Amino acid sequence: MRDSNRRWHLAARPEGEPELDCFEMREGERPTPNDGELLVSVHYLSVDPYMRGRMRDTASYAEPWAVGDPLSGGVVGEVVESEHDGYAVGDLVTGRGSWADYTVLDGDDVTEVDPSVADLPAYLGVLGMPGRTAYFGLFDVAEPRAGETVVVSGAAGAVGSTVGQLAKLQGCRVVGFAGTDEKVDWLVDDLGFDAAINYATTDDYRAALDDAAPDGVDVYFDNVGGPITDAVFTRLEVDARVAVCGQIAHYNDEAVPTGPRKLPQLIAPRATVQGLLVSDYTPRFDRAAERLAGWVADGDLRHRETVVEGLEHAPEAFLGLFSGDNIGKQVVRVAEAAQSGENTEN
Repeated sequence: MRDSNRRWHLAARPEGEPELDCFEMREGERPTPNDGELLVSVHYLSVDPYMRGRMRDTASYAEPWAVGDPLSGGVVGEVVESEHDGYAVGDLVTGRGSWADYTVLDGDDVTEVDPSVADLPAYLGVLGMPGRTAYFGLFDVAEPRAGETVVVSGAAGAVGSTVGQLAKLQGCRVVGFAGTDEKVDWLVDDLGFDAAINYATTDDYRAALDDAAPDGVDVYFDNVGGPITDAVFTRLEVDARVAVCGQIAHYNDEAVPTGPRKLPQLIAPRATVQGLLVSDYTPRFDRAAERLAGWVADGDLRHRETVVEGLEHAPEAFLGLFSGDNIGKQVVRVAEAAQSGENTEN
């Protein structure tokens, strides 16, 4: 165990896309857990697009960080001190903690992880918040039916790749948008998508949709917004459902973007558009986790993690989300866990 603890803090609020000088690493004493708490050695931490909103000084569904606050998110690691009756030293757990070597977690708010089901990074992706987001967003909001066409933007990310596979399990035709040929090939060849569109090399998204989704779009799972969403809205079928999960194309905008007006395009298809926050489904997390783990164990749900090495590189890992560096879930390896293995592509 280290005697000290490195931890990242918000150094300044970004204007537009964040830069490295928005982050500051500070080193201090290793924290001590109080009654009911756990001291966890962080093995992997999660970086996620929603964190960009927490850097703004505006109210949102996620409480903003103040300048100087420690940065936080999903972590998975090993209990090194326990003041909670339900956990012992050596247990592997996941919860919400600091971007740090060590973090203190409330023992009532963590979940024990099973490395025999999947490697530890998967508990920040397909078996964590992104997997639950995909599960509830697809099944509760989008409600796909066998034979329908499901289009997913940001399809090679942690949420989108899970959404597409779950839709295939429902008997749907699945089309994904992604930003490189490597991602497109992964979606089709490895995950079983019926078609994928490289938005970076495609000039006409509407024409590409006509080829990939000739019967129109019944379900659109939107992780991105922007021109892709503008194009998909023109191809919605009657009774289409749109699940709005994220808008990463706009997270760094300083002004509200103006684009094609979408509401008239909902009239003829009588389409439904609904936003989703995974926290609304907290009472059902256990059931979702059980089903997701079952599909992973059976080989029906594949996952991939892009691992950035070293706590010192956490800001670069976060910034990489906005340039599309990751395939699957973007995580940072802070410390090695013997139980976690090395396989991050399943």
